[in-house]
Amino acid sequence: MSAVTEGVISILVTLATYVLMLVAFRLHAVRGFHMPVMVAIIVYDICFPVYLVLNRDFYGRLIEHEEILSFGVWMHLMVVVVLYFLYVVQVRSALVLKRDRGAVEARQAHHSQAKGILIVRALVIFTGFLLYDPQYIKGE
Repeated sequence: MSAVTEGVISILVTLATYVLMLVAFRLHAVRGFHMPVMVAIIVYDICFPVYLVLNRDFYGRLIEHEEILSFGVWMHLMVVVVLYFLYVVQVRSALVLKRDRGAVEARQAHHSQAKGILIVRALVIFTGFLLYDPQYIKGE
């Protein structure tokens, strides 16, 4: 598989998970669908950097080509950190809701956090797309 094809596939899969996340957000009342989808997407987002480290030449890109000093790399890193933080508080509020379905404050917080996650995850995907460069895929 060519480097361009592999990169495009990873971008398309990530976009598909975003669309799936939007569907699960809209179908929040269908807990049998909402909860497994959201958990799977969180796991995907946690595992995706591992995939990137194993399949991309970060040393060449960040150190040899000095892209570690670029604004784009740091902006992407910061939105990823914010996304992971939102995931932590989202899971905590989801656990409160699972124990007590009548927790109005937790429900409101969970809904607000979900909107934030949708916005921040879109930014993560967008900044990742901007940073994509097929010449740094290993094995080529």
